[in-house]
Amino acid sequence: MKLFKTLIFTFLVLLLIAPEAIGQKKKLQKAVDAFEAGEYYDAIDLYKEAYAALQNKELKTDAVFKIAECYRKTNSPELAELWYKKAVGGNYPDPIAVLRYAESMKKNGKYEDAIVEFQKYKELVPDDPRANLGVKSCELAMQWEENQMGYIIQDMKYFNSRSRDYSPAYARDDYEVVYFTSSRDDADGNKTHGATGQDFSDIFMTKVDRKGKWSVPVPLDSKINTEFEEGTPSFTSDYNTMYFTRCEVSKRERLGCQIMVTSRTSEGWSRPESLGLLPDSLVVAHPAISKDGLTLLFVSDMGGGYGAHDIWKVTRKSMSGEWSPPENMGDDINTEEDEMFPYIHKDGSIYFASNGHMGMGGLDIFRAVEEPGGRWNVENMRSPINSNADDFGIIFEDETERGYFSSTRKGKGNDDIFAFSLPPLKFNIKGIVIDHKTEAVIPDAKVKLIGSDGTTLENKTGSDGTFRYNLKPNTDYIFLASKEGYLNSKGRETTKGQEESKDYRITLEMASIDKPIELPNIFYDFGKWDLRPESMVALDKLVEVLNDNPNITIELGSHTDSRDTEAFNQQLSQKRAQSVIDYLISKGIAADRLTAKGYGESQPKVVDAKTAKLYTFLKEGDVLNDKFINALSNQDDQEICHQMNRRTEMKVLRTDYAKDSNSN
Repeated sequence: MKLFKTLIFTFLVLLLIAPEAIGQKKKLQKAVDAFEAGEYYDAIDLYKEAYAALQNKELKTDAVFKIAECYRKTNSPELAELWYKKAVGGNYPDPIAVLRYAESMKKNGKYEDAIVEFQKYKELVPDDPRANLGVKSCELAMQWEENQMGYIIQDMKYFNSRSRDYSPAYARDDYEVVYFTSSRDDADGNKTHGATGQDFSDIFMTKVDRKGKWSVPVPLDSKINTEFEEGTPSFTSDYNTMYFTRCEVSKRERLGCQIMVTSRTSEGWSRPESLGLLPDSLVVAHPAISKDGLTLLFVSDMGGGYGAHDIWKVTRKSMSGEWSPPENMGDDINTEEDEMFPYIHKDGSIYFASNGHMGMGGLDIFRAVEEPGGRWNVENMRSPINSNADDFGIIFEDETERGYFSSTRKGKGNDDIFAFSLPPLKFNIKGIVIDHKTEAVIPDAKVKLIGSDGTTLENKTGSDGTFRYNLKPNTDYIFLASKEGYLNSKGRETTKGQEESKDYRITLEMASIDKPIELPNIFYDFGKWDLRPESMVALDKLVEVLNDNPNITIELGSHTDSRDTEAFNQQLSQKRAQSVIDYLISKGIAADRLTAKGYGESQPKVVDAKTAKLYTFLKEGDVLNDKFINALSNQDDQEICHQMNRRTEMKVLRTDYAKDSNSN
């Protein structure tokens, strides 16, 4: 009897529990179905409802992870981070939760915290390159935020709404008509997208009115916009043909996207036709037509690619020709993640958005330039074009660094349109001309500017010895300073490779021809007269001086210290002076401009003001003869004086030299 009662009780309990378990299973299955159909916005509430009813810990943790995934896919990084944190804390078995948690932190601009999580993921999955890529991208993002490019970013409030507004395109050659994609209330689609929770998108148009202001955006007519989703327009160079995306979306059913084409007529746009590049069940989206109309880039998730969405291309030989079979753009551009929203610049470079290349957050905008051999060099556009948010869908005004792009950074809604411009780079140079020996400023010196672009300007230094010029971008410059009584001096500067405005500073030192000019860094081995290799580097500068001053003749004087016989030092110094002359002649300097003179130990160095500043035991006017040197108590100081006496000097003999046509 007792066993019978127990069985009856168990049966009754099961009758009570079974409906509850069945209900839990149904709720969970609805969430799973919505998730698998890509209805992520709907799946969030379904998973939360199922989560509250679930008793199984593993199923609850899986639901938490799926909720996080839904928030990621609906572009809600803050909520995604919160739920990934719960999944990781609940010991979700797949390490992917740690990676997604790190990526969400990165997308929320928490770079230092994200690095910690990327490193944890690396410990769990050492062979996954995404760990190192994540760490490096966070480090670069912090650097790029600290050292931003010179672009000015402006929120286009005239374009934007509380809904999604993205993928702008110029629709006229004066850039005063813009088409873009929007899911605002005026869109024709009367359904709510289960993946985003917003209305279906349509193509809208805005233009500059007579007062110079952007008009209220209006949707295109019903030939273009339908009950389905339309967007991402792209125009041929004459703006008479438009390509765009149309996606037919059905509840709980994945339908494809196709690229449509339409032409302007006297009555507006013609009825669009599908290009038919792929079967209707596949995604073919985000068209970008080249300026010549012969190359079309697009995005697809079809097989044979590298990641979730890749950029592909088709080509044709003429405007009326057939499009070629799709060709993947290759692994320089495409990654294991998403590459989308391509744009073909007039200069042939390609801009696109990716979350697989080294970036700052979610999608970043990249520029790809084709190199010889067909490879592509891909560069991040950096901050402020890119941010920790999604940045995509960039366009340019012809070849200027001005246009629009889309971003989920702070604005009116999810996706917003922003204007960008790069102000003209400004380069200025302030120079000063000084005496090489005394460092005194030289007023009234003539300073000529010669640019690699053919520019030639001439100015004189003021009473303070200074001069100023405005410089142009991407130009090499030479500055020539001249004044009677001085050797001409030359300096160089360049603005090539400069991506930011800059103020340059330059000092031109001019040597007076009234006194001998010491040539530094002319070295010989002890007791020898052969030039050492490092001496030739210094003498090449002397060759340049002589070429810059073709009217002078010089004497090369060599001096020794007194630590040998006077006869030996005299002979040695003469040979050393001649070795310099021989080198200059080998470099093309006319022999009749050069005289070798050995002084041996006969002319000890006289300390000038510049030298006196360098050594506390010397003062201006000291003569470094044996008496002075032997009186120094410190042997190191004595050796310094001997080294100063071992010198090579140049003395200008004439300033009216004219090359004889018969001279070598």
